[in-house]
Amino acid sequence: MRAFSTCLIALALSLAFHIANAAATKPNIILVLADDLGWSDLGCQGSKYYLTPNLDRMAMEGLRFTDGHSSGPNCQPTRAALMSGQYMPRTGVYTVGGIDRFDWKSRPLRPVDNVSQLPLEKITIAQALKAGGYATAMFGKWHLGDDGEHHPSKRGFDQAIVSAGKHFNFETNPKQDVPPGTYLADYLTDKAVEFIRSSREKPFFLFLPHYGVHSPHDAKPELIEKFRDRKPVGNQKSPEYAAMIYSLDESVGRIMAVLDELRISKNTLLIFSSDNGGVGGHRAEGLNSEGITDNSPLRGGKGMLYEGGIRVPFIFRWPGTIAPGTTCDQIIASIDYYPTFLELAGAQPPEGYVLDGKSIAKLLLSGGKGTLDREAVFWHFPGYLGAGAGLWRTTPAGAIRQGDWKLIEFFEDSRRELYNLRQDLGERNNLAQSQPEKAKELADRLAAWRKEMKAPMPTPNKDQTSVSTPAPAKKKKKRANR
Repeated sequence: MRAFSTCLIALALSLAFHIANAAATKPNIILVLADDLGWSDLGCQGSKYYLTPNLDRMAMEGLRFTDGHSSGPNCQPTRAALMSGQYMPRTGVYTVGGIDRFDWKSRPLRPVDNVSQLPLEKITIAQALKAGGYATAMFGKWHLGDDGEHHPSKRGFDQAIVSAGKHFNFETNPKQDVPPGTYLADYLTDKAVEFIRSSREKPFFLFLPHYGVHSPHDAKPELIEKFRDRKPVGNQKSPEYAAMIYSLDESVGRIMAVLDELRISKNTLLIFSSDNGGVGGHRAEGLNSEGITDNSPLRGGKGMLYEGGIRVPFIFRWPGTIAPGTTCDQIIASIDYYPTFLELAGAQPPEGYVLDGKSIAKLLLSGGKGTLDREAVFWHFPGYLGAGAGLWRTTPAGAIRQGDWKLIEFFEDSRRELYNLRQDLGERNNLAQSQPEKAKELADRLAAWRKEMKAPMPTPNKDQTSVSTPAPAKKKKKRANR
């Protein structure tokens, strides 16, 4: 027993030394974020259809988390959580746009009003790192307020170019001269590489939030042809989507190449992830779309609190510091970036500013060994996400993940769904009735968290226009894809 305790102390001291050493050298930090990329959309994540040689190499040279989650089921709330380090109730960003984007008036509840720009009182991770001596840049989809004081150039980024909405013939903010026919992923990578080259003499933070693989599903013609005759695997079968993923993979390959060329790979933490789950798995839930990809073995997809909507790839590469070819099954989320980056950079948290995430630095530096001192991870989605034809990807709901257990609570009728994800990753066996004590335990903890967060709840819709049941109808032809 004494020998075991001695080993634990030695491990703790070793981790403390490595973290202190990392902070002393102020590592460069690069976060590449895909848009709508599913958990199963990479070769290293199990895909047999998509080709991702550079990301597979990145995983082989680094650490891959198998239980990583976005902090929202769609793009805007995840980006707000990532940049602020805070859960949705603190930012007020729950979904995309206003509540009238989808016709909720036939439903029993009125959604909570949504904040569409990251509030100016929120201190972004870029501001915190800049205060710690970092050069900062962001190129791509910001989605937290593209104009005025909300533009990323006013939120801590020394350089910032915003672009999203199109993959060809796109516009930028501020306006840039873009050669005709330029593909957005290539353009954003060009800017990222230029920043790396110009900033290599001091520590830098680069945020590269691609618009790929969000719709419209446009790709470079030569890459589409590369996949034209490739045999489908399940519902992973779109040459256009495969080509978009390949462009993302090329972007990561170019970044790794310039880091190696400049000989700064060993002082650079490179991360790849996605803002939410893939656009797939909806038809199995009674919706009217086959989707562009297949999130199997996960249930559901973008816009849902099932794992297909919130479980995403998390890959970390830091040669010489992170053990190569390792995996970690600890539960992490988008809110964890902020405290992790601060710890590794030796930067101080903003005074009086609340961070909801946990630093995963010790997991990165220990080869994925150890545990996080965290009771649970939470989601709060007090609105509606439509799917066309009067169908819904989600109605107002919340979720809690604690160890192997996950509970989803639907606010319209207080329905609960309880899953043991270690035994049932596909969330097919709802245990809420057979294990009522566990369901109540998690529901009580979720309610206590909402109270702690002062999370607003949807209110009764007194002017409901018609009776509408929570369960979606079966297979229609079209659905919204945002």
